[in-house]
Amino acid sequence: MPTAPTVRPRPRAALAMKPDAAAAVLGPETLAALGAVCELTPPPVLDDFTTHRARATLADVEILITGWGCPPLDRAVLDLAPRLRAVAHTAGTIRGHITDACWERGIEVSSAAAANALPVAEYTVAMILLSGKRALERARDYRAARDRDDWLGMDGNVGNYGRTVGILSASLIGRRVIELLRPYDVRVLLHDPYVSDEEAAALGVRPVGLGELFARGDTVSVHTPLLPATRGLVSRELLTSMRPDSVLINTSRGAVVDQDALTDVLKRKRIRAVLDVTEPETLPPDHPLWTCENALITPHLAGSQGNETRRLADLAVGEVQRWAAGDGFAHPVRRERLAFLA
Repeated sequence: MPTAPTVRPRPRAALAMKPDAAAAVLGPETLAALGAVCELTPPPVLDDFTTHRARATLADVEILITGWGCPPLDRAVLDLAPRLRAVAHTAGTIRGHITDACWERGIEVSSAAAANALPVAEYTVAMILLSGKRALERARDYRAARDRDDWLGMDGNVGNYGRTVGILSASLIGRRVIELLRPYDVRVLLHDPYVSDEEAAALGVRPVGLGELFARGDTVSVHTPLLPATRGLVSRELLTSMRPDSVLINTSRGAVVDQDALTDVLKRKRIRAVLDVTEPETLPPDHPLWTCENALITPHLAGSQGNETRRLADLAVGEVQRWAAGDGFAHPVRRERLAFLA
């Protein structure tokens, strides 16, 4: 007689994140999909591992589905979770909650960074094109002088045809920006010391040194992760070497840029900037960057917002389904790659 197929037991799972993160990312359809493949601990989500309920949940959990605000999974917490084998993160960076103890325990980790990279790249490309057309400045001037009729007599430097775009770091987001720029008539330069000439050719970009990237770019877009080696990487020297009226775009981390130097350069109106991140993340009300008309500052909106969070949820559900079926994660995070991740 044929052997009946083995039915894998559904793993015990729990949600660990801030309640508002869960509300933003995990809708009813997502929770239903997770519940179909896991024994999902009912709400409320865990955002404090020291409570009696959290300790009882951790005792049986096999996979944690985490999100923004998940407390650190340190050795003390892992001692409370002897059966934990995997973590599926519904956001990008895992630096806030995955600790060395997780790797030492051999816990598998997945991240939705690939899903979060897309809206950041879309924002970046939109800002490259809009800044090339000087759309925001011209709209402001148009509003201020509505009785003029000579708006077609514009500067010959306005536009995106043949512009040079410099990409700092071929991260997930940097690579996606390069891909999205392919249909446009722009030249793309890349600085990333970990990318070979052969890989750069495959990406369709020209590899250059850091100084050349800033000196030649009409737009320079920063996509490097914040690490001890990259803090302040975009220095005063690099900023002052940029071409007059060029644009710096930063969607990575504010501290990658020497913000005091950037403020000085912007106040002299040498360059323009699009800053979706600053240091600190919310600038003090009296910070001089607020008074720089040549700086567009947005409130970290490049990442997944609104309905874009469904993409994060869909990726996480797919990861849990694969893991529960014994197929492993499609988007695993490796310990040896942490130094290259945001």
